[in-house]
Amino acid sequence: MTPVEALAYLHQLSQFGFQPGLDSTRRLAAAVGNPQDRLRFIHVAGTNGKGSTCAFLESMYRAAGFRTGLYTSPHLVRFGERIQVGRCPLPDETLARLVSELRQRMPADLTPTFFEFTTVVALMAFAEAAVDLVLWETGLGGRLDATNIVTPLASVITAIGLDHMQVLGGTVGEIAAEKAGIIKPGIPIVTSVDRADALAVIQYRARELDAHCVVVDAAAVGRMTWPVSLLGPHQRVNATLAVVTVRLLRAFLPVSDEHLAHGLANTHWAGRMQVFQRGEQTWLLDGAHNADGVAAFRRALSEHFPQRHPVMVVGMLRDKAWQEMATHLAPAASRLVVAPVSSPRTVQPEELRQALQEAHCGRAVRTCASVEEALRAVAREPFVAVTGSLYFIGEVLERLEAIHSHSSKESDDPTTTEGAGTHQRQLNEWAPPPPR
Repeated sequence: MTPVEALAYLHQLSQFGFQPGLDSTRRLAAAVGNPQDRLRFIHVAGTNGKGSTCAFLESMYRAAGFRTGLYTSPHLVRFGERIQVGRCPLPDETLARLVSELRQRMPADLTPTFFEFTTVVALMAFAEAAVDLVLWETGLGGRLDATNIVTPLASVITAIGLDHMQVLGGTVGEIAAEKAGIIKPGIPIVTSVDRADALAVIQYRARELDAHCVVVDAAAVGRMTWPVSLLGPHQRVNATLAVVTVRLLRAFLPVSDEHLAHGLANTHWAGRMQVFQRGEQTWLLDGAHNADGVAAFRRALSEHFPQRHPVMVVGMLRDKAWQEMATHLAPAASRLVVAPVSSPRTVQPEELRQALQEAHCGRAVRTCASVEEALRAVAREPFVAVTGSLYFIGEVLERLEAIHSHSSKESDDPTTTEGAGTHQRQLNEWAPPPPR
């Protein structure tokens, strides 16, 4: 199987959408010898901040000399970003070989989803690479997420808010119950959840399972004085959560304070308050994709760029609270440029413009038919912020060559993996099950 064939097969699996449950993933893993049994994990769930928390954890453990595996989603440009060893994305050739092996050994009566299949591919890759520790991010929820077939050294739950309500439930308490599903008997749980109703659910579940629960509160964040490379007050919370987790596990995985500090100061996580220069322009990219994420983005913008109002390039998905998000973003912008996300779920630019107009946002709004047109529209602006969706961020990153410096010079020919970011981003698409 070639890399192109492997990606095409994964595209076929994506049509099966999201199906909650662990049976298919367990059967897939069993077919390749249960590679998770040879690995150690820190399992991370949450509405916002779980990817950043995984990135902080990975950076600290790598600084201490551990060989790390990192499993996160979605990818921004290329699929290999989801599965990393020592922060090196999985090569296309390795992906093709593992996809081929798993497909051949998969039970004939099994029709896995894309995420179930790729979760087991990740387990195979990490076992083959003999990593010392896997930072293991849930895909959606926790209790019935494909990642929940592992028994970790610790479970971690980041901030919880309202997102994916069509799958996880309509209240913060219901969503917290799904996230708390990653808690295992006798395994410590570390959380930075600060909503009382959500925290009560987590603490109750921890008591049921005799799992020691450590709450990272505002006082703990205040005591964490090491510099943090990722911007924003919310990232100090995520960094503190990661530090508390590392310290909790020092008996199993020793990490010195020197390595903790080095890891925090050198964590990189694309598309999350990511700042870079292009000539005279300052670019800020943040994948805020729900109301809490937008609030965190605005706080970070005020803290790190006081008195500055960027031109804001925005693209959003329809299955998010996009009207609320857009009206909260507008006051922080000098003007807005809205464009579609390359997804069937995109909010059309004219709809965004109308919503902002009806909300009396007080900012000029320009609609564009594509990301390329939007980037041309801001080509001379000194300060540009891009936000609204991680999918949108991935598209902009590729166009700006911020991840793959050569990508804009290559075609999006689907018969090659070179320059195939557009096609690989389509692997992020999923369909929710019928309403609860």
